[in-house]
Amino acid sequence: MDVGDHAAQAGHIPVLLDRVLEILAPAVRAAADAGRTPVYLDGTLGMGGHAEAMLAAHPTLRLIGLDRDTYALERSAARLERFGDRVSLEHAVYDDIPAVLDRLGVPVVDAFLFDLGVSSPQLDEADRGFAYSYDAPLDMRMDRTQDLTAAEVVNTYPPGELTRILREYGEERFAQRIASAIVRERAKQPLDSTARLTELVRAAIPAATRRTGGNPAKRTFQALRIEVNGELEIWRRALPAALDAVPVGGRVAVLSYQSLEDRITKQVLAAAAADHTPPDLPVPLPEHQPRFRLLTRGAEVASASETETNPRAGSVRLRAAERVREAT
Repeated sequence: MDVGDHAAQAGHIPVLLDRVLEILAPAVRAAADAGRTPVYLDGTLGMGGHAEAMLAAHPTLRLIGLDRDTYALERSAARLERFGDRVSLEHAVYDDIPAVLDRLGVPVVDAFLFDLGVSSPQLDEADRGFAYSYDAPLDMRMDRTQDLTAAEVVNTYPPGELTRILREYGEERFAQRIASAIVRERAKQPLDSTARLTELVRAAIPAATRRTGGNPAKRTFQALRIEVNGELEIWRRALPAALDAVPVGGRVAVLSYQSLEDRITKQVLAAAAADHTPPDLPVPLPEHQPRFRLLTRGAEVASASETETNPRAGSVRLRAAERVREAT
């Protein structure tokens, strides 16, 4: 049985598992060849599928696993127990990387993985409120120890702020109509359930639009989830922090599932892989040479066969980079 089979039997199919292992393996080998214990940081540990596969594939590897979801950490701790002291799990958001590494006394990380977005278990747990397919409290917190919930957003944010969130984070054409409908409804009675919000969004959108493109509430739920969890702002801080922690030969891989996160990933990696020599100089300056090289041509997607067996892989976009030069 290979590691992918084991992960699938554990009830969770990691997305693009074989490709992630292939991309990160050279970084692990480079650290081992240099006489160091290779360090792999999984910034979004989730159910631990990628982490388990990496630990099984590399017997000397040390894992640092981060997740803001305490339930995910509990599940992963049980799953990874057999790897003993090779595993360090931290209740942290991935923009806390510098503080976590400092606390653990880890100077560099050879391989990073970020599997972004909401996890399958979070979608499947009805009381988390992430899904519009069944009724649940309007929660959407990845970290249930935080205060802000989706219910607070829809019931207290000013109309203009609701419109902005729906337009920017949900890329919703009818953001203003939906925000106005929310404001009218909450004036009668606070919105507290996913079913009520889903029906409200459906009614606010023109009938012709409702007949195409899947559930019309999808974009609204995405926008609220991103706002509740601060996903984009956190990601804008986290990816540069990860790049700073990677030594020469180290690698970073990112799995994104929506265009906003993928756009940030593309921009940050492209900037790190660019030559920043001033354009008026005749020759490149060593200190302005690229610090990273891109390992993927554009964004890689899952195969049709993987998407068929693992629907979550249908929207994935993979980007990766390797450090080729130390910062000056």
